[in-house]
Amino acid sequence: MMLTPAHHFRNIERKPEYLQLEKCMPPPYPGPVGTMWFIRDGCGIACAIVTWFLVLYAEFVVLFVMLIPSRDYAYSIINGIMFNLLAFLALASHCRAMLTDPGAVPKGNATKEFIESLQLKPGQVVYKCPKCCSIKPDRAHHCSVCKRCIRKMDHHCPWVNNCVGENNQKYFVLFTMYIALISLHALVMVGVHFLHCFEEDWTNLPRAYGLDRAGPAEAPVSLHAKAQPLTVRPAECSSFSPPTTVILLILLCFEALLFLIFTSVMFGTQVHSICTDETGIEQLKKEERRWAKKTKWMNMKAVFGHPFSLGWASPFATPDHGKADPYQYVV
Repeated sequence: MMLTPAHHFRNIERKPEYLQLEKCMPPPYPGPVGTMWFIRDGCGIACAIVTWFLVLYAEFVVLFVMLIPSRDYAYSIINGIMFNLLAFLALASHCRAMLTDPGAVPKGNATKEFIESLQLKPGQVVYKCPKCCSIKPDRAHHCSVCKRCIRKMDHHCPWVNNCVGENNQKYFVLFTMYIALISLHALVMVGVHFLHCFEEDWTNLPRAYGLDRAGPAEAPVSLHAKAQPLTVRPAECSSFSPPTTVILLILLCFEALLFLIFTSVMFGTQVHSICTDETGIEQLKKEERRWAKKTKWMNMKAVFGHPFSLGWASPFATPDHGKADPYQYVV
C-alpha cells in the first residue's frame, strides 16, 4: 500500500506486534454504561458559564427593560414568546452539545483480543493512537483537551466545553443557529425601543423638568399645571432611569451584534462542512479523501437524522447515526 502525504498526520502501524499491546490495557475501572459525558476543563467550564450568563443577561434586558414596561401588550406577548422560545432552544442545544459523547473511541481498546476480533487480512493497516492507546477508526482524530480520539472530529469548542464530532454536530449547529436568531431578534427590538423612547418619552423628559433650550420662562404653562406636582412617566420606556436603560440597551446591542456575527459565521461553516462531508480538521490538514462521496442531502440526513422532519430543528430529537462498523478501524 502506497503512503500518501495525508498518512503522515496519523500514527500508522503496519503490524500488530508494533502496537505494544502490553502498554495498551483497558482502564481498570471503566465507567458504567450511560454515564453522563462531561469534560473537566477549567477554561471550557468558564466559557460555558459565560455563555449562559450572556443569554440570561439578554433575557433580563428584553423582559424587564423592553417588554414588561411596554403598553403594547400584543407586542410584548408575541415578542416575549418568540424570544423565550428561541433562548430555551439555544440553551437546550448548548446542553446537548456539551453533555453528549461526540463520538469518543473506547480508550485502551488496542488489545490483542480486539485486534483479533477485527479479523485482519494480509496487507490491511490499523491506526493506533499512542496517547490514549486506542485503535483509531478512519477519520478519527485525537483531542488533547478531551484526551480521547473522536470520530469525525471537526474541532474542540470551548464555548460548549466539548468536541464537535459525529454524535453532537447537530446540537452544535442548532446552538449556533438559535443564538444567531435571538441575537438578531434582540437587535431589532433594541432598535424599535430606542426609536419609540426617543420619539415619545425621552425627548419630552428635559421639557418636563424645564431644561429645554426655550427655558422655563418661554414655555407656556397654565396656572392649573403650575399648581400640579411635576410627574414624569419613565415607565413607558423602562422601569429603570433613562441613563441606566441606555447603558443596558447599549450593552445588549453590543453583545447581540458580536454574537450574531460570530455564530452566523460558525453556522455557515458547519453547514458547508456537512454538505461537503469534510470536517474542519480534514480541511485544515488537506487530508486525501478516502471515503465515499455522497450528495449534500444525504450528508445532511446523516447528521440530522432520517427522514427529514421537524426533529431536525429540535435539540431533544436524537438523530439515528446507525451502528458503527467494526471494519472502519482498518484500511
